[in-house]
Amino acid sequence: MKSLYILVLLTLFTACGNSDNKTIDKAEPTTHNDEISLSKAQFKSESMVLGQLTEHTFYETVTVNGVIDVPPQNKSRVTTLMSGYITKTPLLVGDKVKKGQLLVTLENTEYIELQQEYLEVAEQLSYLKNEFTRQKTLFDEKITSEKNYLKAESTYKSNLAFHNGLEKKLRMLNLNPKSVLAGNMSSTINIYAPITGYVSKVNVSNGEFVSGSDVILELIDIDHIHLELSVFEKDIMKLKKGQTIAFTIPEASDETFNATVHLVGTTIDPTTRRVQVHAHIEEEETQFIVGMFAEAQIHISEVKSMALPQEAVITLDDDHYVLLLEENTAEGYVFKKKEVKVGKQTENFIELLDTTNLVNKQFITQGTSMLLNESEGGHSH
Repeated sequence: MKSLYILVLLTLFTACGNSDNKTIDKAEPTTHNDEISLSKAQFKSESMVLGQLTEHTFYETVTVNGVIDVPPQNKSRVTTLMSGYITKTPLLVGDKVKKGQLLVTLENTEYIELQQEYLEVAEQLSYLKNEFTRQKTLFDEKITSEKNYLKAESTYKSNLAFHNGLEKKLRMLNLNPKSVLAGNMSSTINIYAPITGYVSKVNVSNGEFVSGSDVILELIDIDHIHLELSVFEKDIMKLKKGQTIAFTIPEASDETFNATVHLVGTTIDPTTRRVQVHAHIEEEETQFIVGMFAEAQIHISEVKSMALPQEAVITLDDDHYVLLLEENTAEGYVFKKKEVKVGKQTENFIELLDTTNLVNKQFITQGTSMLLNESEGGHSH
């Protein structure tokens, strides 16, 4: 039966129908010029549905590409201040970490040497401070020369600056200066998480030597995940904060997501001639992954127009048609092929232009695709 329907519509849309009604039999459709007749049983068997034009919102859009991303402050590349050998790496990619949690442990004899140097300088500093105080007292009492006083002051302050620098370095290595002064030295240092987030990359393994330029692992905090879009220079003047966006992740889902323009860049990349646009995603609970490719439609204006479902509009070459209900009797339906002009489209609806004579009329809005499954000449949207 389906191939017979296809034959009927091909005859209808290519205007090859006979001027006389051609009845195949009582159970099959008939055609006459631009008309097609279907029995109630045929209509029902193909799950066809009648519907009318309805008002829908259509947008003028700018089509762009982009990626799922997070702000720079939500990313962290973990490195070490001093080189060393990895002795502990408890984490895997995907592990969640809290700020301050242990990430890796390194070992190197240079850590011991640094602590020894700090201890020696600290002990020297105590002597130099006392000498500076003594020389100041003698100078105030005019017992010693200004030269001796200034020399003691310079030596003490120079040593104090060196001491403070070493102490700062120890703290940056997560070594406690007070423990060092107490004689407790360590050949290992621990590196802790600078942010709360997830491990996105681990570049080391136990026993591996890393230097200060090596990235040990990377962390990402996805609490403020967003959409980063790249917009051509010619379209940037159309954009502004607050415009809505519909986007998809074509490689991962057929679902359409929503976002809002939050920031529009103020500089153009000289190579690509594009501007970055930062958008906030509405579906915050969706499990987006940083780096996902996105295809987006930025809505720059909207208009309400009369429309039909995509399946109701049939395309043959560059022309568009609908099947308009002419008669509805107890025996069946008579439909007329009606050429229409179409405008904007959404995922589910297509705008019809010049609908003056089509309002309140009925059309086949579902089931046309079944008539055209094997047709090479026409297709429904």
